[in-house]
Amino acid sequence: MANPRPAADRLPAVIQGGMGVGVSSWQLARSVSRAGGLGVVSGTALDLVLARRLQDGDPDGHARRALAAFPDRAMAGRVLDHYFQPEGRPLTAEGTLRPYRPVPKLTLRQTPEQQELAVVGNFVEVWLAREGHDGRVGVNFLEKVQMATPAAALGAMLAGVDAVLMGAGVPREIPGLLTDLAAGRPGGVGVDVHGADHPHRVEVDPRALLGDALPTLRRPSFLAIVSATVLAAYLARDGATRPDGFVVEGPRAGGHNAPPRGRIEVDEHGEPVYGPRDEVDLEKLAALGLPFWLAGSHGSPARLAEALAAGAAGVQVGTAFALAEESGLTPALRDGLRSRAVAGTIEVHTDLLASPTGFPFKVARLPGTLADAQVYDARQRLCDLSYLRTPYRTDDGGLGYRCPGEPVHMYVRKGGDPADTTGRACLCNALTADVGLAQTRRDGYTEPALVTLGSDLAGVRQLAEAHPRGWSGADVVAWLTAG
Repeated sequence: MANPRPAADRLPAVIQGGMGVGVSSWQLARSVSRAGGLGVVSGTALDLVLARRLQDGDPDGHARRALAAFPDRAMAGRVLDHYFQPEGRPLTAEGTLRPYRPVPKLTLRQTPEQQELAVVGNFVEVWLAREGHDGRVGVNFLEKVQMATPAAALGAMLAGVDAVLMGAGVPREIPGLLTDLAAGRPGGVGVDVHGADHPHRVEVDPRALLGDALPTLRRPSFLAIVSATVLAAYLARDGATRPDGFVVEGPRAGGHNAPPRGRIEVDEHGEPVYGPRDEVDLEKLAALGLPFWLAGSHGSPARLAEALAAGAAGVQVGTAFALAEESGLTPALRDGLRSRAVAGTIEVHTDLLASPTGFPFKVARLPGTLADAQVYDARQRLCDLSYLRTPYRTDDGGLGYRCPGEPVHMYVRKGGDPADTTGRACLCNALTADVGLAQTRRDGYTEPALVTLGSDLAGVRQLAEAHPRGWSGADVVAWLTAG
């Protein structure tokens, strides 16, 4: 049989988590993979990341080197011609950087130009992460960003990605998508459209998009990120939805968390309360016969040992890698977070409102970011990147798009509940700012950052004792696996 499903149980014991827009950079994933872990690049908004790096002049030439390896030279040339500015963005008359050019927004009816940038962007990031070694590299997608997934997966597969990881929803269609794309067939996923009276779907056709330039594709492993045994059992029971393994993510992990099961209650700090129903039964999980990795407060040698003893194949770790030297975070953010984490002076809050997805989201309360009430209030609400907007059926039967992070009057005009907009942050712009690609508005305003970390920083403090001047992704792998 062509393109057999690979064995996920041969993946390393340490998986570096997929974080943010570019926090899990190709540099970090490459470092981790070379050290024997599974390095994972964040697959979110890589079309935007590539376009902005090119507009900044691609000073190190990395993006252009990867573009030169893309199998369809004409497609790579179109992206380069449209976005590359050799001298970087010019200054305005006021002395601020000219705003970045926009990229096409995600829609249900996608043009070849939209899909080309997504395909090429994912290819570039994965190709750079895999360059020069034979370690394994993965890519992480969000199920909530459904309209981006097919083209992004194709781009990652063109670069030879070894594993695809997905959470923030129920990723039941990903095994079939990867199988179809590996066979050169059109592949797609269903898209949730509020109020729709019939199913909607987004597809990418590899042969139509690349023609004779389409190479033979290898199907990567698929690891579903789950937070409940019942979801794992549901995915595993049918060959069409069965993944190659699971990452079991607890509520102390950074980024998006699954909401508590049942009625949501909050504590005195306004954080959701998780109880026994939210605990994963590892014996039942092991009985499914698939390898699994534990995530969320597992970033220490002792927790890795505990996971292995419990039957896990290993652990997925985020925060220690987010604070590594190769992380995509700007040096100022990374160093500030690391020093505060080590000193125990930073608070990580599980915010029920911040994310437009409606999922709880871990927010590091760092001054000068959107976690600061004054910074949040000073920002004018807008939704110009729109990765987290969702489609809905309009009154006349057409399609519209809305996001709880957009101006309230616009969201309400589109039929949204004004209560949904309370406390929402623009994660798209903020996470882009985290990695030094913040948009500068025409009036000179620069989009602020918003940072996420895991709740448990004890492992980071232990790591800092061994590496007081900072650490690399390879250092984290070596430290975790030394025993």
